[in-house]
Amino acid sequence: MTADPVTTQQPPLPAEVPATVRASLSPSRAADFKTCPLLYRFRSIDRLPERPSVEQARGTLVHAVLERLFDLPAAGRTPAAAGDLVAPQWERLVAEQPELAGLFADGDEAARSGFLRSAAALLEGYFAVEDPRRLEPAERESLISAVVDEELLIRGYLDRLDVAPDGALRVVDYKTGGAPREAFEARALFQLKFYALVLWRTRGVVPRVLRLLYLRDGEVCDYAPDADELVRFERTVVALWRAIEAATAAQDFRPRPSRLCDWCSHQALCPSFGGTPPPFPVAPAAADPLRDARSRPAPPGADE
Repeated sequence: MTADPVTTQQPPLPAEVPATVRASLSPSRAADFKTCPLLYRFRSIDRLPERPSVEQARGTLVHAVLERLFDLPAAGRTPAAAGDLVAPQWERLVAEQPELAGLFADGDEAARSGFLRSAAALLEGYFAVEDPRRLEPAERESLISAVVDEELLIRGYLDRLDVAPDGALRVVDYKTGGAPREAFEARALFQLKFYALVLWRTRGVVPRVLRLLYLRDGEVCDYAPDADELVRFERTVVALWRAIEAATAAQDFRPRPSRLCDWCSHQALCPSFGGTPPPFPVAPAAADPLRDARSRPAPPGADE
């Protein structure tokens, strides 16, 4: 289940947000509501803290390494070079997110070393499906956004955007695992269609390929959307947002138990597990409507 570490950095908003816009939605938060309305409430309204798991931290680390890998000259993007980036990128992440240091007991160098080796193993899976020496991504870890239905700002962070010489777009998302494949892949494709809709609305181009790279299995999943599909998806997103508004007005967010509950950080507060949610916040709308959950959409790797 998604469990994004608490961060303090606010993402930049679009340079000009129309005055009609009164809310924003990221694919992570939209997927939360689809998966379990109560989970959405816990994250977006109650804003309950969640500690990152080892799996989520590993995903964040792998994403960071792959982002930095493309800073190197093409010829230097080798498995060895990627492996050399693992430890320094982990140190950078711990400095930026001190809560990550609590994943391992003080002085437990064996656990830390094993964690770094497991991240390096996932990078080997990346090289099994792509040769980064032949790629020059147009964008990496970039925030994109668009306004739909005049009132809703949709936004999210792309792992990578490739642009072909003829202008064709390919959206690439790295997946390191964590949830059952059938549920996980449906969520991942929802996320990529979200990005495809933003790109189409802002650049007038429907991405030719939405690509999922499963690093653990060394597999590639390609999906080709079309404009008609994105029109239908836009209606789905707007309907989802209206359902969120209705649930907020009624203060009615019900749990939706599934196998993904095993990854949830909030079972102790969930009625499906004998818990009781906290009182509904008195003024949940007091938060900036352009900030839809945490200080930013789920950080790279956190949706694994």
